[in-house]
Amino acid sequence: MLYLFCGLFGLLVGSFLNVCIYRLPNNQTVITPPISSCCHMHLKLWELVPVISHLAFWGRCRYCKAFIPLRYPLVELMTGLLFYEGVVKVGLSVELVKVLVLTSFLIVIACIDYDYRLILDKVLVWLAGAGVVINLYIGQLTILDMLWAALLGGGILLIVALISRGGLAGGDVKFLAVLGIWLGVKYTLLTLVLSLILGGLGAIVLLVLKIKGRKDYIPFGPYIAVASYFAMLYGNEILCWYWRHLYN
Repeated sequence: MLYLFCGLFGLLVGSFLNVCIYRLPNNQTVITPPISSCCHMHLKLWELVPVISHLAFWGRCRYCKAFIPLRYPLVELMTGLLFYEGVVKVGLSVELVKVLVLTSFLIVIACIDYDYRLILDKVLVWLAGAGVVINLYIGQLTILDMLWAALLGGGILLIVALISRGGLAGGDVKFLAVLGIWLGVKYTLLTLVLSLILGGLGAIVLLVLKIKGRKDYIPFGPYIAVASYFAMLYGNEILCWYWRHLYN
């Protein structure tokens, strides 16, 4: 029952994350009354039910009949599934708050970077502040641990960015540095390695399918977000698997 509740809660959070993804890059507030982005009509509570409202109106706005992007219910479903996986992994504990908060930020940052090729400083500031507060409350990391992880992760990725000559943006460097506050040194380095592997594989797939050309920019933020989620939840398992196969 707890798992189901957490998944349903994730659907609701996903609806709010959609608002953040749409409004933050356009410098709009996320706390105004809910309105449709197409015709700016005020939405009633029952029109905001995640996923179901999209299906009930056949993917169209109830007022102007404009198509609503499929991405909206997909973000809601993804948030619900990731929240569900989070509670399955860590259970009902204080660490669950850390998992759910970071997951929410990762979704917003990844989607905005995918859409706009931009990682917003104002989102990273809130992410950094939340990481410091939550980690100090939980007691997992000290200020020194967070500082070292941020400097190490951001510093290494900065070197990679300089070597790649524009292959990575400054926002990617700052993103990984801020994730160091959340993850600590060990899992930040794991995030870096996983993101480079995923980014490389993703680029190959996009090039082979001719979705992107050799000179096209491919956002790296989504790969960092995916890598950090796996490092956060499965870091121990991944590292144990690696060391076990390294010495066998």
